[in-house]
Amino acid sequence: MSDSPAPLADPHIAFDASEGRRDIVVLGSTGSIGTQAIDLVLRNPDRFRVTALSAAGGRIGLLAEQARQLRVRTVAVAREDAVPALREALRAEYGSEPLPEILAGPDAATDIAASPCHTVLNGITGSIGLAPTLAALEAGRTLALANKESLIVGGPLVKALAKPGQIIPVDSEHAALFQGLAAGTRADVRKLVVTASGGPFRGRTRAELAHVTPDAALAHPTWAMGPVITINSATLVNKGLEVIEAHLLYDIPFERIEVVVHPQSYVHSMVEFTDGSTLAQATPPDMSGPIAVGIGWPVRVPDAAPAFDWSTASTWEFFPLDNEAFPSVGLARHVGSLGGTAPAVFNAANEECVDAFLAGRLPFNGIMDTVTDVVAEHGRPAKGTSLTVADVLEAETWARARAREVAEKFGEEQPAEARA
Repeated sequence: MSDSPAPLADPHIAFDASEGRRDIVVLGSTGSIGTQAIDLVLRNPDRFRVTALSAAGGRIGLLAEQARQLRVRTVAVAREDAVPALREALRAEYGSEPLPEILAGPDAATDIAASPCHTVLNGITGSIGLAPTLAALEAGRTLALANKESLIVGGPLVKALAKPGQIIPVDSEHAALFQGLAAGTRADVRKLVVTASGGPFRGRTRAELAHVTPDAALAHPTWAMGPVITINSATLVNKGLEVIEAHLLYDIPFERIEVVVHPQSYVHSMVEFTDGSTLAQATPPDMSGPIAVGIGWPVRVPDAAPAFDWSTASTWEFFPLDNEAFPSVGLARHVGSLGGTAPAVFNAANEECVDAFLAGRLPFNGIMDTVTDVVAEHGRPAKGTSLTVADVLEAETWARARAREVAEKFGEEQPAEARA
């Protein structure tokens, strides 16, 4: 293990750790990660300066307000038809002052990811974040990565471009592992332990999950997230994706990455060392801390996130994962081991099945049943280190279409009472 290449995310390497105020590009600025990152920047103007923002284009007023607050030089939107409304909103914010540069189109985020800055925070949701991730790495930027999909679906592409330590993870679990790994050498690591809240259905059997509703699945007990991520937490697909991500980030074999259920979501993940010690990173559930690590490492940002009140009693619980009720983690290990386009197929098929479940066309257990069928049909990918972006996009397109077909057939085969 000690003779293998340095991992993509290495807390012992402060990639391009320049002193002074850091210039940051924020991708996905109007989403959950982006808005929290901007709040952190505004609270620490002596440490960070945002130079460019990107967003899909659905929250134009907020994007214009962010641009004015931060005085950015460039604003990018994925939807070209949003430009007139964006320009109008910017004029309302800026008055007679000059407006920032506006970029638009599907490549706009990729363009600003390669623009001059210290760190690119990729908070885009979905595999559309792959091209900006690659652009930031190729341009030599430090990449604060919240867009797990770009690493999962494009693992070989990312690994081919990233220098050791160039990626700082922003997911709470991987930020926790990142900090825990700082306590020892890679040769000292026995295993990584990724924690899972268990979602809203912790403790239920597969049979008990057969008729759960979308409303019940969206009622996450500890985190407020978007619908796709929340359903992924209910199925534990998110943990499967995080296992793949941990393998790619830290170069730890799948058999040494464990998932444990921790309902309180206080311990975000743990690193077990060969001497028997386990280091756990813990904070109240809040993404400000991982974001601060992502854009500030190796320097800590004071008061970035709330701390525990140790004068108040609390109970922390840990349970083994029920692989029968939640087979997603095992399937993720399988596709991660296959590599190539298999993770892209897994991710894309799951997204289609989540949409079908939310629309009432697929039962809850049908999500993973359908994804399993699509992954099996895809088979062992032919592509390995020769993987291209075109390969990923082609695999995703096939997986989405096939998942819709399988889900439709699966739904038709269910008894009437199961579809009600």
